[in-house]
Amino acid sequence: MAKKVSRRRKLKAWTSQDHRDLKAHSKAKSPVKKISKVMKRTMGAIRQKALKLGLPIGHRR
Repeated sequence: MAKKVSRRRKLKAWTSQDHRDLKAHSKAKSPVKKISKVMKRTMGAIRQKALKLGLPIGHRR
């Protein structure tokens, strides 16, 4: 049986430049999936940070 290897994730701190980028994406109404790829962060991390900053992001009808 193969032994499972656990990988630790290193958290990447949010910089003021990241905040500006996220705000610009919010204003441009970019999809979360696209923002995630550009910023190299998970969709959940993007959504959580936007929520904390009070930015509308994601699904809009």
